[in-house]
Amino acid sequence: MATDERLVYSDADLAEFKEIILKKIEKAKKDLEILQSSYKNGSSNNTDDTSPQFKAFEEGSETMSKEANVQLAIRQEKFIRDLRNALLRIENKTYGICRATGKLIRKERLRLVPHATLSIDAKNAENK
Repeated sequence: MATDERLVYSDADLAEFKEIILKKIEKAKKDLEILQSSYKNGSSNNTDDTSPQFKAFEEGSETMSKEANVQLAIRQEKFIRDLRNALLRIENKTYGICRATGKLIRKERLRLVPHATLSIDAKNAENK
């Protein structure tokens, strides 16, 4: 039987993936904190001392930047949630099983995208 035809990953494989995911969650949380602090805290670098014609532009630019950071933070929160769901699948021993085909997702893919729930073939078919 080929490696990719097994029904579940071994405990050793799951432990490896768990370590990868925990590291990614830690980094993602730090990145999220940075994003949130950029739009939640008012900075002292305001436009009070600039000339009036530039003030409106700077305020508009600051608003756009805050909106972009909010969108990035929302994506980061989803990424963290997806990683936590992957941890649950590890605990349930269903991690790495393609939800479309029922076959194991290749280790190489899971190392790069540890929250993946689709094999490359299933993902490509879904995008067509």
